Amino acid sequence: MTFIDRLTGLIGLSARVLNVFQPLAALAGRLFVCEAFLRSGWLKISDWEQTLGLFENEYHVPVLPPHVAAVAGTFGELFFPLLVLFGFCGRIGAVGLSFVNVMAVVSYSDVLLNQYPAGGFQHLGWGIVLLALAVYGPGQISVDHLLTRGRRADAVTTASTAAY
Repeated sequence: MTFIDRLTGLIGLSARVLNVFQPLAALAGRLFVCEAFLRSGWLKISDWEQTLGLFENEYHVPVLPPHVAAVAGTFGELFFPLLVLFGFCGRIGAVGLSFVNVMAVVSYSDVLLNQYPAGGFQHLGWGIVLLALAVYGPGQISVDHLLTRGRRADAVTTASTAAY
């Protein structure tokens, strides 16, 4: 047996073993991101006057007036994480939450990048997880998977019989 044969066998074995953990990894990523954004949204909605003050004085959201930005940001931090958490329209939720994440960095960049660089790295970490969820989907432990698993089999069957 050649070195290449052994190497490809090892690669195949590692893939079979680690693929078992994909649904749990996707769920862990969803929980990780959602906890941060839901907590932030909950803090904003629980003290609305302070939230308005932050959007008027601290956060500098481009284009939007402070009150509109406060409503949109709070909505985004409460709505999109729920989609991601349950994996219901999970890719749409991940893209929406990515936009919220980017806007948070843009609006608060002077503080995040200069005074608290660890905060910028936190947003980068969330962004990477959200990118993976948007590209690969919410995984098998999700509402999306439950809604589409029968349809995928039908689509494959229809496509393969149409070829003949």
